[in-house]
Parts: sequence; structure tokens; C-alpha cells
Amino acid sequence: MKPDELYEMLKKAQEPKGYFFNRDKERVLELMEGLLINKERYGYMSCPCRLSSGDREKDSDIICPCAYRTLDVEEYGSCYCNLYVSRDWNEDKIPHRYVPERRPPEKFFL
Repeated sequence: MKPDELYEMLKKAQEPKGYFFNRDKERVLELMEGLLINKERYGYMSCPCRLSSGDREKDSDIICPCAYRTLDVEEYGSCYCNLYVSRDWNEDKIPHRYVPERRPPEKFFL
């Protein structure tokens, strides 16, 4: 699968739920490529903005869309990666603020 194919597939699945891709399509396609690389590498599409362990169970909270997306978009209008955003975020109706990492430190794999 190519990044643009993944984009179209996920767009159709997520927009009805109120999650939109960042209007910066170049950035979004880079993230799609990262998701596909992680799928090839680990067998699942872990968040390209976070370090994956390679263990699906340990990484279950960061398989895209991650477990933190809903709260991030509700509070900031964007997820941690700025991949999924609200309509208001895309239309500049709310400020584009820094989204802090919600993943607990004990889940980080170094």
C-alpha cells in the first residue's frame, strides 16, 4: 500500500467520526509513510511520532489512532502528531497549541 492509498482509506473511516487530517497534506503523507514503515517493521501501525517497542501488546496504546487521540483532539484540537485534528483546528478557529505527551513515562522504551 502507498501513503496516498492509506490516506484515502483512513480519511473515509475517520471523518464520519469527527476526526480530520491536518490540512498540511505533505505532513500527513509523511506520517502515512511512517505508519506504513512501522507496519512493515513491526506488523502494526504504531504512531510514527513515538518510539515503538516492537511488542504489539506493550504498544497497544500507540497503535494509530492512538489511545490518546480523543482527549488530545478534545482538549487541543489536534493529536500529538498533528495528524488527526478537529475541523475548527483546520479552519484556524482555535489556536494551534503544543500537544503534550500523554503516554506515561513507564511505557517509554529506550
